[in-house]
Amino acid sequence: MSKVDVIMPQMGESIAEGTLTRWLKQIGDPVERDEDLFEISTDKVDADIPSPVAGTLVEILVEEGSTVEVNTIVARIDTQAGAAGVSETERPKEEPRETVELAPPEPPATASSAAAPVPPAPSPTPPAPAPRLPEGGTAAEVQTREERIQTKSTPLVRKIAAEHGVDIADVAGSGIAGRVTRDDLLSHLETRTATPAAAAPAAASPSVTAPAAPPAPAGQPGSMQVPIHGATLEIRIPAVPIREGDTVEEMSRVRLRTMEHMLMSRRISAHVTSVNEIDFEHVVRLRRKLKPKFEEQGVKLTYGPFIMKAVIEALREYPILNASVDGTRVVYHRDINLGIAVAVAGGKELIVPVLKNADQLSLMGLTTGANQLAEKARTKTLDFDDIQGGTFTITNVGVFGNQFGMPIINQPQVAILGTGVIEKRPVVVQDTMGNDVIGIRHMSYFGLSYDHRVVDGAIAAFWLNKVKDVLENFPEDVI
Repeated sequence: MSKVDVIMPQMGESIAEGTLTRWLKQIGDPVERDEDLFEISTDKVDADIPSPVAGTLVEILVEEGSTVEVNTIVARIDTQAGAAGVSETERPKEEPRETVELAPPEPPATASSAAAPVPPAPSPTPPAPAPRLPEGGTAAEVQTREERIQTKSTPLVRKIAAEHGVDIADVAGSGIAGRVTRDDLLSHLETRTATPAAAAPAAASPSVTAPAAPPAPAGQPGSMQVPIHGATLEIRIPAVPIREGDTVEEMSRVRLRTMEHMLMSRRISAHVTSVNEIDFEHVVRLRRKLKPKFEEQGVKLTYGPFIMKAVIEALREYPILNASVDGTRVVYHRDINLGIAVAVAGGKELIVPVLKNADQLSLMGLTTGANQLAEKARTKTLDFDDIQGGTFTITNVGVFGNQFGMPIINQPQVAILGTGVIEKRPVVVQDTMGNDVIGIRHMSYFGLSYDHRVVDGAIAAFWLNKVKDVLENFPEDVI
């Protein structure tokens, strides 16, 4: 047989794992190259993953509902014509030549442990039927195989179980062969939290198992693993008291990945934020003039494309803000790929699709591209390429009415722009005679967070001033 490994793909630069939600093929099924093989879900996107080769699916190594790290082998495909429908490991074992009665169960053994064969115990009466072992097998090995199926789960499930003091063996599993999935564990935790503490049981007889103790009233301290440039940083989490009336809710996968990515970014980059105030009066009038032309093309024109145009011009003039840090090297990106933060799930989650080669697009192209990406993000139809390769990110905190924001850099980028609400404010302006007067203008604050390892305050100020100049003097004939 000529087997090819199928791996869990990386669905974005910041994504370290994915959940295999459904197998579209089963062991023994023929598959064509690029034919959909399984479905995965990450904090950024859901997608069908195609087969890398044509052949027969002979091994499935990751069950439905399991969350595994990227590059984990999830299956194997035999590319030889006429390959058997199942792998050698999936074939039924030959019947042993003799039946061995198992001794009482021993403590669980690890996969690498070696135990001596268990001889049959003498008995005056015929022994009850016992499980059959492969030749040379031991009771410890059988127990290990059962554990591997019933209690061994993904790293994420084991981590959550450890943090909440849960024995996975006590959780009913809905995965393949009864394995416990993340959803099984979360449901178990919800049930345990909702169940009032039972009264202390009376002394139990040897044949009665005492119920598990109720959860402690106060949250237990834990830790979180954060990847940083190939290493792992363990962050200690203090205990949180949980009082009567409090509601406890597990973080979603998107929330967990966002937390890890933001903490990682704060520890990698030396964050500094500079703020500038921009007069949008000219852009407001220009947008009002252009809206009918865009509506004729079925396109809704917002302020976003004007801001993107200004950002692109500033990045061209100051390319250090369109760069990344690689160890002690600075990588200046040729393309300007704009990440556009989009709030989803009613504002509870955030995703950043990427508008590729934005510097090559017109105002119409920027408008169309940004609108399409935002719609795909909200309908969860983004694909691989939509979430990768960003070189600079824009996040609009003004859409929620905020004056300005100081956003966290989206690694591996070195800067991110937070745009505030555009609203009318009284400001000092000059009349036609050059006199200072109070006027009403549409104004906005822009906050630029940048990595002080490579971007100094002066360059950040020059960059913001360039954005301001472009917006306040936007060309009338742009489309």
